[in-house]
Amino acid sequence: MMDIKHIIIALIVGYAFGNIPNGYLYAKSQGVDIFKVGSGNPGSTNISRTLGKKAGATVLLLDIAKTILPILILHMLWKPATTDDSTMLILFAGIGAILGHDFPIIPKLKGGKGIACTGALIIAFEWKLAVLLLLLFILIVCITGYVSLASMTAVSMFFVLTAVFGRLGMLQMSMDAYPVICLLTFLIAALAVWQHRSNIGRLMSGTESKFHFKK
Repeated sequence: MMDIKHIIIALIVGYAFGNIPNGYLYAKSQGVDIFKVGSGNPGSTNISRTLGKKAGATVLLLDIAKTILPILILHMLWKPATTDDSTMLILFAGIGAILGHDFPIIPKLKGGKGIACTGALIIAFEWKLAVLLLLLFILIVCITGYVSLASMTAVSMFFVLTAVFGRLGMLQMSMDAYPVICLLTFLIAALAVWQHRSNIGRLMSGTESKFHFKK
């Protein structure tokens, strides 16, 4: 598996890309301070609510890109020799991007909830798993209208399905790497839920905003 030096580099490179404030920059280009409208979050959901669905989709794709790019770059530079090394690279670079998005080092910038970055990590990790979780996400949004609930459920199921499918040998990992991969996916899910703590409060009080595909 990856040594500590490569783990640290992957985290740093991912974190640097994660700091790119796509939502803020896009909204600024439209003359809007995204931190002062809607929920004040720079993520694609708030962008969609305040600037329209196309704007939200654009920011979503940009946030996915800033997670995928460091993973691709590091893969090209390092050329991992084993599947375990490749998986670890994806997870650590992806976690770095999520942390950079959620907790940016750039002054005066607010972080997001990291769901788009987490989704990108899952796509790189196992695209078939990503498809299942996307369908689950869409189903929950269609039934409840709550993007936050769908996000937390999908990312929690990422951990659950990784643990189950990994144990059954249905994912590209060895049993030596299995405990570490399970731990990392648990931490990813826990961080996503923690970042939604204000949404959890609104869900419990019935004041959470709903998302509608069509108005």
